[in-house]
Amino acid sequence: MTATHMPHPDVRHDWTRDEVEALISLPFPELMYRAQTLHRRYFDPTKVQISTLLSIKTGGCPEDCAYCPQSALHEKSVKAERLMAVESVLKEARAAKKAGAGRFCMGAAWRTPKDHDLDTVCEMIEGVKSLGLETCVTLGMLDAQQTERLKTAGLDYYNHNLDTSEEFYGSIISTRTYQQRLDTLSNVRDAGINVCCGGIVGMGEDLSDRAGLLMTLANLPKHPESVPINLLVRVEGTPLGEAEAVDPITFVRIIATARIMMPESHVRLAAGRENMTDEAHALCFLAGANSIFCGEKLLTTPNPAEHRDRQLLSALGMSPMVQSEAEMGTMRPAVTEEAVCEMAAS
Repeated sequence: MTATHMPHPDVRHDWTRDEVEALISLPFPELMYRAQTLHRRYFDPTKVQISTLLSIKTGGCPEDCAYCPQSALHEKSVKAERLMAVESVLKEARAAKKAGAGRFCMGAAWRTPKDHDLDTVCEMIEGVKSLGLETCVTLGMLDAQQTERLKTAGLDYYNHNLDTSEEFYGSIISTRTYQQRLDTLSNVRDAGINVCCGGIVGMGEDLSDRAGLLMTLANLPKHPESVPINLLVRVEGTPLGEAEAVDPITFVRIIATARIMMPESHVRLAAGRENMTDEAHALCFLAGANSIFCGEKLLTTPNPAEHRDRQLLSALGMSPMVQSEAEMGTMRPAVTEEAVCEMAAS
């Protein structure tokens, strides 16, 4: 019988903030056990989806996101650059594929793309698709017509993070509203494009805000296929340049809670990995993270070198997902004791 995606009791869209706060605050062994149980039910726990992120248009952004050095409104901002040429982007995509990436993500520092820029991005999408890579872009706010154009070009994923809870959002960004972000996500869904949406930990938010972010993500009509969880990279010259660091166990708790609440989604370790130890990475993978960005830079901030990721995954007995394994909603059975023994013996 052909497998179809059916609703599962693990997948909920009716979380309350109190429930999420209680989940995050569980004794650590219990939280990890629940996350591991669900991770193994839906995914092979030894596989990690690899993506590469390229900034195709850097700096000069009119938004005032407090964490971002690309904002033209901050004291120290990265130099504004023009949109990259299509062939230059495809050269980077070929290198990413050779390095083992299955998805190529392109980010542009815009509030919303202009029509002529969107024409160029669509060319990039078509070119990257022709290489056999999944495509993802993040371009700012989109209307329904723009999402339809991206879908026609073959876009697989659109990234548009909520960043934090609705209540804390105004402390971080004033140039666009939370509802505008939700509207863009709705336009992306309506166009039939997969959603990549997550947030940032370490911006001064409290437990309630972290719970509120995860609650909003999990209560969307459909869970995001990819959920990037970023650890704030404190960049000098931005309003959050001296924010208090988040301890690794707190961060792992957010990863584990995201896995429990959105069991079919890929939970991605995104920004901030450069400052994480191998042990912290390992705990995140045990908590259900199964996607990372590979490459030396994420837009404008550092990322672990490719050789370090290869060494770490090898030490943990883990390996990159192939395209078929990365597909969402495969409803994998739990890994049985017999299967574990077979893997250990092989």
